[in-house]
Amino acid sequence: MALDEASPVADDKIRCDACPVMCFIKPGAVGACDRYGNVDGELVRMEPHIVLERTLEHGGEIVPFAGSREWDGEIVHQQGTFITAIGAGTTYPDYKPAPFIVSSEVDGVDMVTVVTEGIFSYCGVKVKIDTDRFLGPEQATVRVEGEAIGHVTTGEYGSQMLSLGGVHHLTGGSKKEGRVTCDALLQLSNSKAVELTIDEGETVIVQAGKPPIVNGIQESRMRVGCGSATIGIFAKQWHGKVDEVVVVDDHITGVLSEHQAGKLLGMAGTGIKLKGRRSTPGRYFQVAQPGTGWGGTNISDPLTILGPFDPKVAYPGLRLLMVSTTGEHAAYYELDENLVPVEMQMPQPLVEPVERIAENCEPALSTVLFIGGAGGSLRAGVTENPVRLTRSVKDALTYVTCGGAPVYIWPGGGITFMVDVTRLPENAFGYVPTPALVAPLEFTMSLTDYEALGGHMDAIQPLASLKGGSRLRLPQRPDNPWPLAPEQPRRSLG
Repeated sequence: MALDEASPVADDKIRCDACPVMCFIKPGAVGACDRYGNVDGELVRMEPHIVLERTLEHGGEIVPFAGSREWDGEIVHQQGTFITAIGAGTTYPDYKPAPFIVSSEVDGVDMVTVVTEGIFSYCGVKVKIDTDRFLGPEQATVRVEGEAIGHVTTGEYGSQMLSLGGVHHLTGGSKKEGRVTCDALLQLSNSKAVELTIDEGETVIVQAGKPPIVNGIQESRMRVGCGSATIGIFAKQWHGKVDEVVVVDDHITGVLSEHQAGKLLGMAGTGIKLKGRRSTPGRYFQVAQPGTGWGGTNISDPLTILGPFDPKVAYPGLRLLMVSTTGEHAAYYELDENLVPVEMQMPQPLVEPVERIAENCEPALSTVLFIGGAGGSLRAGVTENPVRLTRSVKDALTYVTCGGAPVYIWPGGGITFMVDVTRLPENAFGYVPTPALVAPLEFTMSLTDYEALGGHMDAIQPLASLKGGSRLRLPQRPDNPWPLAPEQPRRSLG
């Protein structure tokens, strides 16, 4: 689609004003971002503008059409067509109305959707990596091509967490750091694989919606729970088949006979002694260092976390099961005459309870959440009084989507939003070499509310009038709420 504001210059070049770089583009060439080109003297967005569609079957059931196709501009069901910001273009230098301000009628209500691709220097991704393996200490620097692009943040239950990007890495370091950070964010946001190295830690390949690959090995599952939780879940299934169970875990290692679950089952003491710091009965901290071995520790031999058994309590033939929180590692022992554990073949009655741990582990997955601050200048493309848009979003009068996908709006000031990148169409994110990311953003509200917040009423186009240009029709994901009829009702300014 042609942009009206391009500036002509000498030698048939045109000057692109879609971002602060202001490229001079030769005929037939594209700018530094690869997204805008000079086509016969006009500045053209080189990628198609994405339109989402849902269709209605008999009986009113909503069924997205299969596949994608070029849009011929015909509108059959206004409430079944949604204009996204993917490929729409930017508002730079911001005071201009958004590229598309589209009106439509939904269930008898006049609606407006304001569509723009925002340029985000204040952006990053939060990465959730489902694995028990230690990836690196908290606050450790995460690198791509040797450049710092983020850090390890606080771990969650069965997951390692990374915080990548942000304005300080994009603009506050060297030119290379900014370029590498921008490229890594772009690839991650578009669900591409990126190799990350962590200081004092491991190398991990992350791709949204795919299992993480740690040191060249693809992860298969996340933990069922910590060692103590695993004891509590499976204690009854072990009872009577073994005398003692130790669930090895980097955080909380569980011991069945001492644990409250074992006590309630009437299990006798075994004289077992664990290294590390005892917390509450049957729960031990710091039995080993973090690592990529048993239960996220650095051990390959679980017996290294045990001290000598108490001869006043233990006895030869005592049956001991040691297992990890994912069931990936498991070993069976019996005490010899000297009360030393001797590894033996796993008895058949214990095979199923160990496999049950693995069965209850969810598949390992890498999750990438794009987070951006939309509380800045792009609001001017929606209204001449930007604070009203912020208040409208916080009051749930305006529904925000990112490429048609639902977002989470953070509380507090501004419009800080977060979105699961796998819920957007492919390659929904772009970049400009300032460096910054370009992300699609749509604001949907009633026509009455749009007028009340001081919107650009003269720039509104009826949905049915949008013809021409390069547009691609895609089906809306069935698990995404339809942007023109979101699940949560909105109040009215009136």
